[in-house]
Amino acid sequence: MQTRLTIKDIARLSGVGKSTVSRVLNNESGVSERTRERVEAVMAQYGFSPSRSARAMRGQSDKVVAIIVTRLDSLSENLAVQTMLPAFYAEGYDPIMMESQFSPELVAEQLGMLRRRNIDGVVLFGFTGVTPEMLQPWQSSLVIIARDAPGFASVCYDDDGAVQLLLQRLYELGHRHIGFLGVPDSDTTSGMRRREAYMAFCQRNGVTPRIAQPGVTMVKGYEHFTDVLTPETTAVVCATDTLALGAGKYLQEHPEMHIQLASIGYTPLMAFLHPEIVGASLGYAEAGRRAAAQLMGQITRQAELKQIVIPVTLN
Repeated sequence: MQTRLTIKDIARLSGVGKSTVSRVLNNESGVSERTRERVEAVMAQYGFSPSRSARAMRGQSDKVVAIIVTRLDSLSENLAVQTMLPAFYAEGYDPIMMESQFSPELVAEQLGMLRRRNIDGVVLFGFTGVTPEMLQPWQSSLVIIARDAPGFASVCYDDDGAVQLLLQRLYELGHRHIGFLGVPDSDTTSGMRRREAYMAFCQRNGVTPRIAQPGVTMVKGYEHFTDVLTPETTAVVCATDTLALGAGKYLQEHPEMHIQLASIGYTPLMAFLHPEIVGASLGYAEAGRRAAAQLMGQITRQAELKQIVIPVTLN
């Protein structure tokens, strides 16, 4: 017999399916007492112990937190998670990762499951559609990133400040015809707030606004880059690095165009691929550290609920 058994091995030795073993491990209903005893007897006989990550997912570890990202492939969220994880590990917490896919319904389902399994706390990357009512049961043990919600702890980015700093830098460099390639207003922060900051700057400085808000993907940035151009345009602000990557590809294919790009986010990937871009760093790594510290403080009753705004810096 191999040294470390798997759920598949336990199922075979018990004469049941893997799903039955999982239900026994999760202490779920739908398993007869006789079957449960047989499975538990086999586990005891062979000294079976589920892995640490599996125990964490079932809420059986002493200290477990969940991190719910919107997309597992998000560059900005991964930068925050990279600093979050060491902070949790250092204090003995087992983090589990989940993906919301921008679905409020999925978030509600995930939060319900985590509550049933007695998870200690949650870091949630927020998005439009997540409501305070949905989060209410987690008020004392949840931190939202990238969104603010009354009565909840949050770690937010300075969207207005990022746009203002970028535009001021471009203005000081002599640009007077500056377009804006953005995200739809349905996204409150990356979309509406950043567009409104652009409009406010244009109004104060006599700049004629030129706006397109096609979406969030690189393809959208590439396909709609020219929508914000006029014959006088010398610079374009992109609301996200993803849009800027698409715009940058368009300019690479059209070297005769001399347009200064500026981007909000300025991840290391953007800095590596396009060092010529003027970038406003939102502080994703710092947001991860602050969110982890805030959540652990709430769990141990040492931190009050508060909103933290990460300062923006220019490259």
